[in-house]
Amino acid sequence: MTLPMLINTDALTRRVVGEVDHVMVELGHLRRQAERLGLINKLHVRLAAVLDLAGMIEAYSVWLMPHVEHELIGYSNAVRSKKHLFCSGHGPLRRSVIAFAEQLMADQDCGVAVSEDGHYARKWLMETVDNAGLLLVLKGGRAMDSGEVDWVNESLLVLGESLRRAFEYEELFESARRDALTGLANRRVFDEQIKLKIDSARRSGRPLTMASMDLDRFKQINDNLGHQRGDQVLRQVAAVMAEAVRSTDLLVRMGGDEFLLVMDDTAQQSARILAERMCQAIDDLDIWADSETKLGVSVGLAQWEKDEELDAWMERVDDILYHAKANGRSRVSFV
Repeated sequence: MTLPMLINTDALTRRVVGEVDHVMVELGHLRRQAERLGLINKLHVRLAAVLDLAGMIEAYSVWLMPHVEHELIGYSNAVRSKKHLFCSGHGPLRRSVIAFAEQLMADQDCGVAVSEDGHYARKWLMETVDNAGLLLVLKGGRAMDSGEVDWVNESLLVLGESLRRAFEYEELFESARRDALTGLANRRVFDEQIKLKIDSARRSGRPLTMASMDLDRFKQINDNLGHQRGDQVLRQVAAVMAEAVRSTDLLVRMGGDEFLLVMDDTAQQSARILAERMCQAIDDLDIWADSETKLGVSVGLAQWEKDEELDAWMERVDDILYHAKANGRSRVSFV
């Protein structure tokens, strides 16, 4: 006779319930993971629409804010000499936050730091970008918790690859705006900026002066010493000029041995002092084509006159340069 099998229904129920709970936990985990991946994908899409470093840092800050409230995002890359800070604050708070961030980004040490007025910062080394990318997230009131740190950690790969693309674009863009031989701005940059400078001078009433510069006896350098030496001379001259001008000035190699310098907020008399100093600096290079022929530079100066058209101004400057050449060279001429 076979006895019926007794089933412990309570034990079975507990086991089934346990398995269901486990499945629900796993489903919840997968759902959260899918949501997180979806948000990371949104970051990728957002950054894909941006080309430059500044735009990417701002876009990253906007994406990160709902997950990690912060006051500033900073990025620096020592190898590429790139840095950008994006701060959402204003007034004294903004200045305080930026000053603290600048201090922290001066070195490559990672970790957590806190300012005297209660700003907390954390830095990450982004090894995906030349082993030199440093990301800083700064917030007020408290340090980042583990969940917030995880958000940044998960986003670093997307951000790093996007920044690499931004650097490549900026290098390509810059190369199209630089003279390949000397590294100075090229004619394209002049065409882009000169009308803006004239408009600014017109609105503000401040003086704007242009210097047209042409090297003296450069042809003899090329003829006697060769074009390779001529290229070296152009690079030397460009370096001297770049050292002499201000960062706000527009210094352009127009082609050959011709250069243009546009000086903001500079009257003709002050421009003359700079031009004469530049003439002396080029003379101090002590470059000779032969025992009797020394390299120099002639400069024609003219201050922009109110409502003067660009073509008329440039023609006037060119005429003044012609007189400098005709009257002995290696000198500054003006009207």
